[in-house]
Amino acid sequence: MLVILGPTASGKTALSLELARRHNGEIVSCDSVAVYRDFEIGTAKPSRSERAAVPHHMVDVASPESGFTAGEYARQARLALNDIAQRGKLPIVVGGTGLYLRALLFGLFAGPPRSEDLRARLTDAESAKGKGYLHRLLRRIDAASAGNIHPNDTPKLIRAVEVCLAARQKMSELWKQGRDPLTGFRILRLGLEPERAALYDRINRRCEAMFENGLLEETRALLASYPDLLAVPNSPLNALGYRQAVQAIRGELSLEQALAAAQQAHRNYAKRQLTWFRKEPDVCWLQAFGDTPAALAAAEQLLAQK
Repeated sequence: MLVILGPTASGKTALSLELARRHNGEIVSCDSVAVYRDFEIGTAKPSRSERAAVPHHMVDVASPESGFTAGEYARQARLALNDIAQRGKLPIVVGGTGLYLRALLFGLFAGPPRSEDLRARLTDAESAKGKGYLHRLLRRIDAASAGNIHPNDTPKLIRAVEVCLAARQKMSELWKQGRDPLTGFRILRLGLEPERAALYDRINRRCEAMFENGLLEETRALLASYPDLLAVPNSPLNALGYRQAVQAIRGELSLEQALAAAQQAHRNYAKRQLTWFRKEPDVCWLQAFGDTPAALAAAEQLLAQK
């Protein structure tokens, strides 16, 4: 099995498509927004022609209103991996959602159930005591988990605090218990890490293209088709790009401000992705964009060696 990981806009899709063509492969997307139907421009999904040329899995598998968890992703993606392998094809997992990849490869712990009352109280506390309160709280009760969660990632902070309080045990310790790692595959992990300034420039240009190619129009259509979607927990309309498009549609930001905010948010996300993936074991890092001859040559050499 081949895993291609890296930050947004690093060329993962281009590299995966070329390797799939050369090695009789099929692609399993590892993106927490690409799983949703009707979300196209803001997700930078492979085009329909690309998906027709190379079979893709875990794209457009969920309704935007249904919600989709890392555990559900792991369950469905493992079925896809086994099916691909049984048909004699090369499974290629591609994406930038670190939690989904961790769930797929290592499994998730059986944490306590959600408590809506506790979640509401934690949300109110964050609002009352200011941004950063939840992260400070988690740092006191589980420093290891706090180190792996960005201070602005409120949903993950709430879940981590909820788990610690409900289980009366650190979430970082629970992660080590009862997990179900993927078996039956030899895994080659390829990580893309192009030069930072060039990556940021490509991120900026990709965001510009999203807005030019109809991100606002797509977002308006999504709001019309799913009028209650913004109220759904972890709504895909809060994903990068879509969040800023909603703000522009509502008049909270000008088009120029929305674009600048989307570019900044994507650059920040790329930094968090690289921080996360550096903790992934046994990654062979390629210091290039995935759509360059250098990345393809390095990937082919590693495939031959492994």
